[in-house]
Amino acid sequence: MKPYLISIGVGMLVGVIYALLHVRSPAPPAIALVGLLGMLIGEQIVPAAQRLLAGEPITMAWFRHECIPKITGAPPVAPPDAPPAELAATREPTPRNPS
Repeated sequence: MKPYLISIGVGMLVGVIYALLHVRSPAPPAIALVGLLGMLIGEQIVPAAQRLLAGEPITMAWFRHECIPKITGAPPVAPPDAPPAELAATREPTPRNPS
C-alpha cells in the first residue's frame, strides 16, 4: 500500500508544480493511462515470444500466473493444488515497519 500512497503523493506534487507554472500535463490523463497500460501489456510480449521460440505452449494458466500480476500489479497467486512451500514462495514478504 505504501508504494501506492507515495505514487499518488508524488503525482499530486507534480500536479501542484504544473499548476504553479501554469502548464498543462504533457498528455491528457486518459491517454496517458491507456499508454501506460499498453506499455505493461507490451512488456509481456517478449516473455510470450521467448516461450513460443522455446517450443513451450502459452496456456491460460501460464498467462494468469506470469502476465496478469505484472499487468495489474497484484502478487501472483499459486494454483490451488500447490504444496504449502510453493504457496509461501509465491507471496511477497510483508515488510515490517516499526513506526
